[in-house]
Amino acid sequence: MAKNYISYHHFVLFFIFFTLFSSKLTAQCAGIDNTNELICDVSNPIYQSVNLFSLLGGSPVPGGTWTDDNNLQGLDPSTGMLNAQFILSGGEYHYTYTAPATSGCTDNKAVVTITIGAYVGVGSQATVCNESDFFNLFTAFDSKVMGPHINGKFTTTAGEPVQSTIPIGQYTTKTTLNFIYTVPPVVACSPNPKSTNVQVTIYIAPKIGEPQDLELCGDTDLAAYTNLNLFDQLGAGDKGGTWTGMGLTSPTDHNINLQELFDTNGPGVYSYTYTVLAVPGNSICPNKNATVNITLEKRLDFTGSKIEASKDICESEISTATYSAKITQGANAIPDGTYNISFSVVGPGISASQNVKGNFVNGVFNFPIQSSYFKQVGEYTITVTGIVSTTSKGTCVNIFNPFSTILTIYPLPRLTNATLSAIPVCQNDDAIVQITAPNLLDGNYRISYNINGDNLALGETAEMQSVGGKASFVVPGSLSRRSGLSVITIYSITNITNPSPQCTNTANVAGNLYINPLPNALTVKAAVKDYCLNAPVTVTVSGLETLTNVNISYALSESNISAVQNISKAVTNGKLDFIIPAELLLNAGSTKITLLNLTNTVTNCDVDLINVADDFIINPIPPAPVVADQQFCKVDEAAIANLEPKGAQYKWYNSATATTPLAANYVLKTEDYFVRETSAAGCTSEPAKVSVIIYDTPAPEMTETPDFCGLANPKISDLSSKTNVPTTVAWYDAVDGNLLPSSTLLVHNATYYGYDLNEATRCLSESYREVKVSLQDCEVAQYEFFIPDGFSPNGDGINDSFVIKDIEFLYPNYTLEIYNRYGNGMYKGDNSKPAWDGKNYEKSGIASGIAPNGVYFYVLHFNKDNKPPKQGRLYLNR
Repeated sequence: MAKNYISYHHFVLFFIFFTLFSSKLTAQCAGIDNTNELICDVSNPIYQSVNLFSLLGGSPVPGGTWTDDNNLQGLDPSTGMLNAQFILSGGEYHYTYTAPATSGCTDNKAVVTITIGAYVGVGSQATVCNESDFFNLFTAFDSKVMGPHINGKFTTTAGEPVQSTIPIGQYTTKTTLNFIYTVPPVVACSPNPKSTNVQVTIYIAPKIGEPQDLELCGDTDLAAYTNLNLFDQLGAGDKGGTWTGMGLTSPTDHNINLQELFDTNGPGVYSYTYTVLAVPGNSICPNKNATVNITLEKRLDFTGSKIEASKDICESEISTATYSAKITQGANAIPDGTYNISFSVVGPGISASQNVKGNFVNGVFNFPIQSSYFKQVGEYTITVTGIVSTTSKGTCVNIFNPFSTILTIYPLPRLTNATLSAIPVCQNDDAIVQITAPNLLDGNYRISYNINGDNLALGETAEMQSVGGKASFVVPGSLSRRSGLSVITIYSITNITNPSPQCTNTANVAGNLYINPLPNALTVKAAVKDYCLNAPVTVTVSGLETLTNVNISYALSESNISAVQNISKAVTNGKLDFIIPAELLLNAGSTKITLLNLTNTVTNCDVDLINVADDFIINPIPPAPVVADQQFCKVDEAAIANLEPKGAQYKWYNSATATTPLAANYVLKTEDYFVRETSAAGCTSEPAKVSVIIYDTPAPEMTETPDFCGLANPKISDLSSKTNVPTTVAWYDAVDGNLLPSSTLLVHNATYYGYDLNEATRCLSESYREVKVSLQDCEVAQYEFFIPDGFSPNGDGINDSFVIKDIEFLYPNYTLEIYNRYGNGMYKGDNSKPAWDGKNYEKSGIASGIAPNGVYFYVLHFNKDNKPPKQGRLYLNR
């Protein structure tokens, strides 16, 4: 079809019209209507840009706007350019041009009529996956060209009408459907409808089941899940797919051991993905996969968990204190994370519960507690009643028992109406001050006090324990250096019974302390002589001057160390003697006695003694020797010199009371001996007993005659087996000869010497068993022997003599005679001369005694069991 611009016929009419009505043109500023512009082949690309303004007749004024009277797509209202391919069905369509307002313009609108021919599009072969459920047949058209008009109808090849959207989800196998699409005709372009074929091939998507997640407690629920089939967690679907995830060993594996996973990897979410691949060659339907999530939780064990309150306080801090607590995990770790904690507070005037949310970090959970719970003195029990992780699925029942701590608000100590009293003391002695305080609670306290009077001290402290309103404390002797009257005043008291805090209160309590003078002991001396261990040791103390009765404390040091000892004695002429208790002098060596304190028992005043000491020696007594019972073998002929211990300081006796030692060469017997050690100082120890046992082992006995068959290669072990001690006997080649290994081959007529070794005592027998061995006890029927038929005595070391090997074991008394062919005797042998070397030892007339090459004859006499002689010949070849 030619371009559907204004036809020649239209042009003529337009020219006539213009000529006749030129006077009206100025009023038609929008131009003249175009009543029918045909676009029959709308698929032609030129119709993507149709200039409607150029289709107007007359002289339209440019710059106007266009409207689509049919409200279709494709029109640019400002330019009048129309894309006819955007019109989705054939037919007649109208577009109105509105010219801009112009003076004298009475008709500013003109219409262009466009007729679009029917277009059926280009049919195609579409492929689709059945998982889409529905398919729009319009999408099956060739997308590379213009799509079809949509005012047509789809039918099957059999003519049955179908909707443009067809269901496809019901197909379970690959299916190809054929359709015909027909659009109605546009008569102006063609009187007949247009049709095209559409083919749709439906591919089948792989089926995947509906995953069902699992939530389990790893500590209690997994006994039934040691071989979990993952398909049990997936609804109906294709079974030919593969599973991936932790614990699977191959692409075909679908069973997992949740117990093993939990034991190895701990709690967590384990994801398993099941993938079903599309049928090979099917690139339309994608692979399918589904994921099963298995949550394994760990049972938390709060056994041994503890709670600790932030601090105890004093009564004076009630109005300002803040409170918190810390929970610490027990032996079992609590994972870091957010938890809900419930706890209760029970105490004086309060019983409350509270919930807090916070984080466990490295096994510790810190949380605040309302200060309003703590309003008065007393103990408050804070009990954790529950701990739950905010992320828990609740699959595990945690091991939990409530646990508590106590927060204490301590009262202030009070010395109201208290009194002080003290027993008089001596100069430099500690003084005990008694306090009677009816308002002071039981407990331990630290007081601060001042001393005034004959002694002065400020800001001193002491500790005391109050029981039933009574307590006492010590004023150190360093604060009582002067005799006379001292006044003690307590101005502060602190309760130190509490581990924390220590509550302090003011006080004002005073009392008197009287101090007596010390005795004079500058001339005191001590003297001690040297003694032996365990002898009584006397100490002489002098320089006591006018004292009449005293108490002296002393201590021992160096080799003998003692606690402080005390003696009380009357003094005569400024002296006294006393004996040191023997139990304080248990060690030998240099010992020092130091006098520490002198007390006048009349006034009970004492003085510490300085540099009052004396050294003395306690000579040691050696201890009884360390010994052990000893055993010897009789064959060793052990004597006293062989006993342990050895040395010149040791003497041996045959009784505990004996005084004469035994000689070193005294031969030991099975009896008891006694040993003493004498020190260089001449001190002799107590005797130590040693029991001596002398073991003797009898010589072995032969249980069978020592006869063997030499052909059996008998060994020493075979000889041992013919004794009464086959496992312990040892054989030697002489009385003082060499020990023979069990693998040593026996020698005929050799003599062996057997000793027995007792396995228990490890003693060799003193006597021995002498045995001569015979190797001629062979059974003829069990063995054969070979008589050679020749030899070559040429001195090359090979077959140089004629010998019948092993015959001596079977026929020990045999004789062998060899003759030449003339009957002359060449050789005569037996067990002592078994081999012929080819020389003539008989008077046969052969020169030089050398037998020439040739044939010879032998006669073998067995000389046993009446066996007749054997004759034969042999060949000599040099």
